[in-house]
Amino acid sequence: MKKVKFGIIGVGRLGYEHACNLAARIPAAELVAVCDGNLERAKEVAEDLGVSAVYDDPAKMCADPEVEAVAIVTNTNSHLEMIRIAMEAGKHVFCEKPLASTVAECKEVEKIVEAHPEQIFMLGFMRRYDYSYEVAKKKIENGDIGDLVLVRCYSQDPRSIIEGTLEYAPRSGGQFIDMSIHDMDLIRWITGCNPSKVWAIGGCYEFPQYADWDDGDNVGCLMQMENNVMAFFYAGRTAAHGSAVETEILGTKGMLRIGSTPTDSLVQVFSENGVCQECYQDFLTRWHYAYIREMEVYCDAVLNHVQPTPNVYDGTDSNRIAELCKESFIKNELLKFE
Repeated sequence: MKKVKFGIIGVGRLGYEHACNLAARIPAAELVAVCDGNLERAKEVAEDLGVSAVYDDPAKMCADPEVEAVAIVTNTNSHLEMIRIAMEAGKHVFCEKPLASTVAECKEVEKIVEAHPEQIFMLGFMRRYDYSYEVAKKKIENGDIGDLVLVRCYSQDPRSIIEGTLEYAPRSGGQFIDMSIHDMDLIRWITGCNPSKVWAIGGCYEFPQYADWDDGDNVGCLMQMENNVMAFFYAGRTAAHGSAVETEILGTKGMLRIGSTPTDSLVQVFSENGVCQECYQDFLTRWHYAYIREMEVYCDAVLNHVQPTPNVYDGTDSNRIAELCKESFIKNELLKFE
């Protein structure tokens, strides 16, 4: 079986998940090189996964003739440069969301991708490839719930990981570009269009330091889409119960809901506290198979030389929405998307 030979740049928490998938869980992929700014971390992961080529310089890894495709799982502010290095080295590129830190940088990435039309580029909005969301999308396309009326997205990260979240927050780009951008992409994908108006709200309900970054620990946004569908998303960092993502899609003839108790087992605990069911404590558990599925799709695209989605323009539009939401949040105003 033909395999796509990957090098990966960045093997932190999510990067390690992708590395494990490429090394052992995706038949059409072969992990042949590992790169991380922390060379000891790169060596540790490479040894763990049986990979011989180890780098701490992305340019050197991208010059490796064994590497055909590069998975970029680094900090957002490095995405533009990592994509440039990989594509100019002639590699196919898979990049984790968001596309870049700003819309201006996204436009630069567009030019890089357009200059290399023979290379396959894909952006990592993995929720599109979660089985439940794929089923929901097909039902919408089949007209099972009639015409769309409202899309509601709801994402919570657990307080149990807040220490790491706060450490990353000053360089994350903020709630809208770092966390809510998943929901923005889902709303665009489900409705088939961009918003015409947005009004973002929220605040620092538990962690006042978010105000230092013109941000909030819990935020939300009401949007009117170009096709008149209403949309709302909420993102919070202070969930006591764990990690939870829900989506409701209301139509004129019915409703779809993706979201049950966010748990990886059916075990219920009966005790003096009542009936309890433990929740996911990290996003990797919830989206494990979606991360595998999106990379399967990407490998298939490389092997068959077709451009997959989400593409570079999806990334730019999501960043445009995120920037407008941030502006609306700061100004506390309804703003038009232009």
